[in-house]
Amino acid sequence: MNDLLMDNAETTPVITIDGPGGVGKGTISALLAAELDWHYLDSGALYRLTGLACVQKGIALDSNNEVAQIAENLAVQFLPRGDILLEGQEVEALIRTEAAGNNASKVAAIPQVRDALYKRQQAFLQKPGLIADGRDMGTSIFPDASLKIFLTASADERAKRRYKQLIEKGNNVKLADLIVDIQERDERDMNRAASPLKAAEDAIIIDTSDLSIAEVFQEVMRLYKKN
Repeated sequence: MNDLLMDNAETTPVITIDGPGGVGKGTISALLAAELDWHYLDSGALYRLTGLACVQKGIALDSNNEVAQIAENLAVQFLPRGDILLEGQEVEALIRTEAAGNNASKVAAIPQVRDALYKRQQAFLQKPGLIADGRDMGTSIFPDASLKIFLTASADERAKRRYKQLIEKGNNVKLADLIVDIQERDERDMNRAASPLKAAEDAIIIDTSDLSIAEVFQEVMRLYKKN
């Protein structure tokens, strides 16, 4: 770690928001970043981008070394207005599909890929602070974060939320299929050898199953102010 990153790590506050897909991590993290005027790391986007780049280049997702090379050399730009460019192409919509999420889970299980993206994620740590959203932010990437939150919810509830989102966008999906997809992704994420999905020992766990986004946001803000 260079001197600048070491200084940032020692003096810049970090809030990590970890948890499985469909618990509201992205929404809560974006709200926090806007409220506090901090930087925002959507770590899942990096894995989704890696998966998408592999698909576009015809690289099999189980070709560990080739996938890791893609991750290490991602030509990606995160623009202020929220757009994401991959090799100059706007891909925000492409990486938010169910297929992109499943591909992200597959490439995230490759240790070489996680190593390749480690420094890239840490580089987001800039003053005045960082909101880091992912699955291993509090355990692997920012283990010294000032506040660690782990959001959870039942697979059925998460599938219902995703079903509603997809139906509103005009997609033809089956709720039962979404439940199976979520359970399979959880199994893969929790049992991978590299940085498995789990709450950090000092994380505060919040079950969002019966909570609104506003209620979760208010609770996290309360914890931040208390911290």
